[in-house]
Amino acid sequence: MRTIDDLDVAGKRVLVRADLNVPLQDGKITDDGRIRASVPTITALREKGAKVIVCAHLGRPKGEAKPEFSLAPVAKRLGELLGADVTFATDVVGESAQAAAGGLDDGQVALLENLRFEAGETSKDDAERGAFADRLAALAEVYVGDGFGAVHRKHASVYDVPRRLPHAAGGLIVTEVAVLKKLTEEVERPYAVVLGGSKVSDKLGVIDNLLGKADRILIGGGMVFTFLKAQGHEVGKSLLEEDQLDTVRDYLRRADETGVEFVLPVDIVAATAFAADAGHDVVAADAIPADRIGLDIGPESGKLFASRLAGTRTVFWNGPMGVFEMEPYSHGTRAVAQGLIDSGAFTVVGGGDSAAAVRTLGFDEGAFSHISTGGGASLEYLEGKTLPGLQALED
Repeated sequence: MRTIDDLDVAGKRVLVRADLNVPLQDGKITDDGRIRASVPTITALREKGAKVIVCAHLGRPKGEAKPEFSLAPVAKRLGELLGADVTFATDVVGESAQAAAGGLDDGQVALLENLRFEAGETSKDDAERGAFADRLAALAEVYVGDGFGAVHRKHASVYDVPRRLPHAAGGLIVTEVAVLKKLTEEVERPYAVVLGGSKVSDKLGVIDNLLGKADRILIGGGMVFTFLKAQGHEVGKSLLEEDQLDTVRDYLRRADETGVEFVLPVDIVAATAFAADAGHDVVAADAIPADRIGLDIGPESGKLFASRLAGTRTVFWNGPMGVFEMEPYSHGTRAVAQGLIDSGAFTVVGGGDSAAAVRTLGFDEGAFSHISTGGGASLEYLEGKTLPGLQALED
């Protein structure tokens, strides 16, 4: 895979596909981690004398220009982080984009409006997607793929544009792929995987693949209740995927047969309602009251999980242990994050909500070996899937 060091970009218009899909609340960015992660590649291109045109998506506007999904706040923050003005185009491939791209001097930066305002970006129709890719590629002379969080999507800016321009991988993608190889091809053991988040169905492929690779798998978050139910326990009003019970039973059986250790919580924080101010108690994981909803793993589970991470050499964590955004249900996630740090292992936080939790709960990001910018992309890589965005960069 070529990198930007292999490209001559001086004086050339370079289209950078970044991942700037940050959370917004009332038009304000609540976590700028992905913007900060994009800065090194953009800075490197500026220093090489490139005219940098950044493109990215935000949310799911479904092919319509919706003000609440505008990248305008991102352009402002990107400029602050770069210490330079960022020209913001108010469209993606129209007059504003063409003027912004054409008006750049060497080392200057422009950001295009949300790619997903154009239906062609995400279209499953190759011709429609290709037509949009033609217009996007026409803005530049070189392409750099650096949006790791989108490489698992066969979208125009990720898959089709690099086939139309000389291309290379940005520093972020190079780093992410190197880290994922340490989780798949060059694993130091013992290897533990911590999975949380809301749904088992989101993690089916990765659990299936890791059953042959990990030494132990720790399960928390909303997905744990399907595991507890599969073992025959009452889960009350907790999140449950009834249609996955047989699959989960099969995972538990296979883990037992292959010697993979499955670690489930021994206690749960069970609340009267999904609310920070709801009544809540710690109950045994096999004794959740029928009228309660589990919103976090309990304190003994936090200690158990930390003890099972101690002595490991590699840890991958994807998905919070509870509803960490609400303080009463943040302690399980905090315990796991601290367990990763204390383990002394090569630790990878697998993007998405886990990365947000690390920052929200005030942990030093430098205490982890790597915090990924791509939750879904990381999981699909670990499943062994071919990621369209990486495939396009390797071609």
